[in-house]
Amino acid sequence: MAVTISYLDFEKPIATIATRAADYRAAGDEAGAKHAEGAARRLLAETYARLTPWQKTQVARHPSRPHFADMVKVLVEGFIPLAGDRAFGEDQAIIGGIGRLRGSGTPVMVIGHEKGHDTATRVKHNFGMGRPEGYRKAIRLIELAGRFNVPVVTLVDTAGAFPGLDAEERGQAEAIARATEACLAAPVPVIAAITGEGGSGGAVALAAADRVIMFEHAVYAVISPEGCASILWRTADKASDHAPEAAEAMRVTAADLKKLGVIDTIVTEPLGGAHRDPAAAIASLAAAIGTELAPLLLVAPAALRKARRTKFIEMGRLL
Repeated sequence: MAVTISYLDFEKPIATIATRAADYRAAGDEAGAKHAEGAARRLLAETYARLTPWQKTQVARHPSRPHFADMVKVLVEGFIPLAGDRAFGEDQAIIGGIGRLRGSGTPVMVIGHEKGHDTATRVKHNFGMGRPEGYRKAIRLIELAGRFNVPVVTLVDTAGAFPGLDAEERGQAEAIARATEACLAAPVPVIAAITGEGGSGGAVALAAADRVIMFEHAVYAVISPEGCASILWRTADKASDHAPEAAEAMRVTAADLKKLGVIDTIVTEPLGGAHRDPAAAIASLAAAIGTELAPLLLVAPAALRKARRTKFIEMGRLL
């Protein structure tokens, strides 16, 4: 995918130096351009070495970050989309299909959220917010994978399940619960990757896995920082003012979640985030999935389910 750098608010000093480098180059001053580029890169490294949880949330939401469609092209050979929940219809926010894991040739069922890249595709995919038929489609594909002894890989990137009236009327909460149950009951290995936002039950429904891996600058929480702020400070109009504080308290980062035992592995991103070099980020993700999946392929179904259940029960124990 083509990459156009869109600087975040906290990256403005980096953007200023990068613009200066471009001006130097346009004026024919190559030495000045290289010096400015070096300074911009050093500042980028310093900035990303000390990102706050709220800044990581902004990076996780970057519009140029690779999404499901970008990743599946690299991760899976011969991907065949499988549509519909066989009950209501097709949901474009949650995509699924079967193919072979590139490199190993292992058959895999891949399911994940697709946010879209521009206005048209974001509307088409409902900004990655799944409706009940999306989660019921995921259940169908997980059960299909179980029948044919095919491991499941999920790519999680959603602000949360769609909260609209139509979704609630069709049983959103029940669909999410059943999807979570399907993940826990799968007789095959399940690998979940948090690639951007892991928001609420809409994320957990596809992340109750044997191994949960997470991009370095992704976030994962029961609610968005803005949602948490609006509840704690009881003000919707000023929720964004308190979002940084909420993000800090919620411990949404990969490093925090690794310490808490919520995730298992952190996948390193290119300098400046996955949106600056999607190809390198996806390659790192592919390697991590392959590493986590290989030993699980040797485990019996009953042992997989028992270990998976124990894993999630242990998360709720008080320290």
